[in-house]
Order: sequence, then structure tokens, then C-alpha cells
Amino acid sequence: MVKKLLLILGLLSALPALSNSAMFDQHFNDYSENLSDAQDANKDGVFVFFFMDDCPFCQKMERQVLNQPKVIEYFKKHFLNYKINTESDLELVDFEGNDTVERIFAKRHNRIGATPVLAFFDLKGNRVVRRTGFANQNDFLLLAKYMVEKAYLKEKFVRYKRKHR
Repeated sequence: MVKKLLLILGLLSALPALSNSAMFDQHFNDYSENLSDAQDANKDGVFVFFFMDDCPFCQKMERQVLNQPKVIEYFKKHFLNYKINTESDLELVDFEGNDTVERIFAKRHNRIGATPVLAFFDLKGNRVVRRTGFANQNDFLLLAKYMVEKAYLKEKFVRYKRKHR
């Protein structure tokens, strides 16, 4: 009986991790290839969640926002979605096809300091929308809509958000 209870508790504790992994797409750390995949799939762009392992706000986003079915559904429809650890030395190929590591890609190429950073890239690999810090589910979905509608070409997110509340 105790073993069954422990098994059930273990499975329940794994659910948020499983649903969170549903948010992010599999890849081989070649972002030039990921960009081609996004173009071929007629996506609106690429979303990158820049995080650090010890970042409490990153963990909060993963627990409360990135695992929500409504968020996953919208992001899967419009973007290819990836995570980058800003402290990792894992090798990758950036959007231009250059070899680097996650840490350098985050800090030098995208000027990531504090995390989380929610970054949206267009289909040419240009970062066009960026937000630093925790975003609740409504703000996160509105930020994605701001990207999809290309509203960033006309106005700042603060003004867009005010109009859509």
C-alpha cells in the first residue's frame, strides 16, 4: 500500500515537468536549422526562454505559466519554442550559423543579465520582442500576441498592453 502511494505521489510530482517539456521543441542546438524549421512550418517566429537554474522567477514561470495548456497551445501554434541556460557551456550554432556556446549566445549576442528573459525572434533571426522578468499567464500570452500581430513595429508593449486590457 505504501509503495503504491509513493508511486502515485511520484507520478503526480512529475506532471508539471512533463507538461513543461511539452512547451519546448526538441532540437540539436542549431538555431540556424531551427529558423529554417520555423519557416518551413509557417510559424510566426522563434521563442527562446533564457533562464538560470537557480533563478526563482524562472522556476516560478515554469511552474505557473509555461506548463499551462492554453499557453502551450498558443505557443505551439505560432512559434518554435526553446530554452537556453545562460550559464551553460553547451555548444550551439547561432541564427547566423556561427559556432558558440549557450552562455556566450545569451550574454554577448542577446545581452542577457537578469533572468528570465522572454525573447521572440522573427523568421530572419532578429530579436524583435524581449521582456525581462516574470510574466503571468495573461501578460505572457499578450506578449506573444504582440509578436504575432507584429504590433512591435508600431508601438511599445506597454501601450499595446494598455489598449488590450
